[in-house]
Amino acid sequence: MQLKELTDHLLDVLHIEGDSTVWISGIQMDSRRVSPGEIFVCIPGIDGILEDRHPYAQDAVSKGAAALVVEREVEADEAIPRVYVKDARYALATLSARYYGYPSSRMKVIGITGTNGKTTTSYLIDHLLRHQGLTTGLMGSIVTRIGNEDLSFAINTQDPPDLQRNFRKMADLLTDYCVMEVSSQGLDMGRVIGTRFRTAVFTNLTQDHLDYHLTMDAYREVKGRLFARLGNASDTEAAFAVLNADDEASEYFRRQTAAQVITYGIKQEADVTASHIRLTAKGTECVVSFRGQREKVLLPLVGLFNLYNMLAAFASLLVERIPLQSLAEGIENMKSVRGRMEAVNAGQDFSVLIDYAHTPDGLEEALKTIKEFTRGRLIVVFGCGGDRDRTKRPVMGSIAAQYCDRVFLTSDNPRHENPDTIMLDIRKGMQQVGYAEDRCEMISDRKDGIRRAIQCAASDDVVVIAGKGHETYQIIGGVSYPFDDRQVVLEALAEKGV
Repeated sequence: MQLKELTDHLLDVLHIEGDSTVWISGIQMDSRRVSPGEIFVCIPGIDGILEDRHPYAQDAVSKGAAALVVEREVEADEAIPRVYVKDARYALATLSARYYGYPSSRMKVIGITGTNGKTTTSYLIDHLLRHQGLTTGLMGSIVTRIGNEDLSFAINTQDPPDLQRNFRKMADLLTDYCVMEVSSQGLDMGRVIGTRFRTAVFTNLTQDHLDYHLTMDAYREVKGRLFARLGNASDTEAAFAVLNADDEASEYFRRQTAAQVITYGIKQEADVTASHIRLTAKGTECVVSFRGQREKVLLPLVGLFNLYNMLAAFASLLVERIPLQSLAEGIENMKSVRGRMEAVNAGQDFSVLIDYAHTPDGLEEALKTIKEFTRGRLIVVFGCGGDRDRTKRPVMGSIAAQYCDRVFLTSDNPRHENPDTIMLDIRKGMQQVGYAEDRCEMISDRKDGIRRAIQCAASDDVVVIAGKGHETYQIIGGVSYPFDDRQVVLEALAEKGV
């Protein structure tokens, strides 16, 4: 595709310097990944999050970049064409979608946003669609699945060149649906501009990412962009907003969207509801109702929060006219999602659960659920991420104190912070509610913290390893090291003689 063909639709272009007939063979925003013939987009930086790419223009040219997209003058070979734009992030997303032929329009894309539950909800939707015999793709924090291939990406919502390239791969495989997680940072950075969503799903809005968004109002506004961008409904290209009626933020999202709205919930009136709820250690029994239809459902995932995730998944597929009875049948063989209430069992006489809970609401929901079926002591191992929202640390400490008999504070991803400082911030919340100090241990080495918790566990106890879930790394001092909670648990169990 020629440069002028790639950019002729982009109203954001101020002017082009150089040969606009040069051939473009790809799009990049990372100079290290540039191959000959690709266009390099110099996106601006975000303090503490992302480097400005303008200083890397010549590096990209040296690797063979055929053209540059810039917001300002750059020091680079003057023979290389430059496309000047007002907003390089917007340009990156729209150019990526155009280059790959707007692939999201060739399938139905279901996007899930919210503080907690995005991953599990996406897996539930994906599982239920495949139960219907449909071809699916999956994008999220654990894996991107295209056909039979599993790929890993460092961020939840992929950057536009990767995102649109993967959409194109799915489209070429005649994928019916792509189910993807949409993070608040991804929305704020414009990564999904150029993506046509069939359905947008909202799980919940609780405290998280305030280091980035600063206020809950700003956090909510960013989430709202997903719903505001849903198109007006028509017979041929209907769009749907699936909203949690029990979360007050849903009313804001309802006002933001022109799409058809379907709600789900338990406490408030909603289109899709659950009643006769029975929570057990093995899962959840309930009756789901939708427009006069009622079906008994056996969900093999524990906790009220997973019931909400299931209702969100059901609502997303009921708008696709999949019968409620078929959804109820399909959910019964759903397996737990990696790192989400995942049991590690080596034959021990106590339980070990690994969960991604890393927010106050997520931790409380997990511990409250587990407490209901714990016959012995409830023991938790957790920390908080460094260089992130400090205000949630004492809150999470007080939550752990409320539900747990023993607490082992340790490192999560300390990044550039001192792990001891993070643990002390958490412990302040425990002290404020009068939690006995001899019931809490601070062990900065996460492996040692997990081992200590396993060593002290006795018959009928439940040990919860919270915070990292599916992650297989730990970031210390800006360096990522291999680390897998489940592997450490298995090693600790072996040391215990299990």
